[in-house]
Amino acid sequence: MGVLGFQSVHFPTLNQCSVRRCRSTNAGGVQVIRCGIAEPLGEPAPMGQKTKYNDGFFEKAFMTLFARKMGKFAGKSSGKDKGWFDHDYESFVDVSRRVMQGRNRIQQQQAVREVLSSMLPPGAPAQFRKLFPPTKWAAEFNAALTVPFFHWLVGPSEVVEVEVNGVKQRSGVHIKKCRYLENSGCVGMCVNMCKIPTQDFFTNEFGLPLTMIPNFEDMSCEMVYGQAPPPFEEDPVAKQPCYAHICSVANTNISVCPKLQA
Repeated sequence: MGVLGFQSVHFPTLNQCSVRRCRSTNAGGVQVIRCGIAEPLGEPAPMGQKTKYNDGFFEKAFMTLFARKMGKFAGKSSGKDKGWFDHDYESFVDVSRRVMQGRNRIQQQQAVREVLSSMLPPGAPAQFRKLFPPTKWAAEFNAALTVPFFHWLVGPSEVVEVEVNGVKQRSGVHIKKCRYLENSGCVGMCVNMCKIPTQDFFTNEFGLPLTMIPNFEDMSCEMVYGQAPPPFEEDPVAKQPCYAHICSVANTNISVCPKLQA
């Protein structure tokens, strides 16, 4: 069986892509608005500091879409209901936090799976399986797509070389400092609302194995397309403690984040 060669395609990040022109109301001129990371060097802020972003129309559209879908599973907000494009990243994370409250680990993960499924047209998983069978090419292609299309959710990332089943391939994505983990400050939300449901969705619905490896020391994360994830009980995240000083619902009396318990 022939093997298709693949050269990495370098997609621009949304920081480069999301450049839109608008009319200035005071000078009648045209200015360029860059949307994406707003730090001086274009890199995430150091650990302990929150990274600043300039979110534009498309970024806020994704935030609104996900927030409204997740809102069906969330408890009632104490504030006024938000309309279309009223959401920002903070409100998106707040909806996620309300989904987490009152649910155990399994229930949180199931809620996210239902949200992801609701965003797909009928028959999408079957079509994905036809277009992207679990090959090296499919893994590398999806890694390349992840960088621009998930920038709004996780922040800056880059395609990296990884080894899958003894084969070196560019199907890894290094997330420099996950925006979701940085803003939530919650180990349980990272694992139950992102890592496990995303792994499960790609591996079992789309048929393309995916393993996500968060680093809770610096809030970076590795995504490895083509690598099957381990059972939860064997995953190092299962023993991860809370962020004692930054998580609003942290429990420092136990050694493992309580939201990781079934």
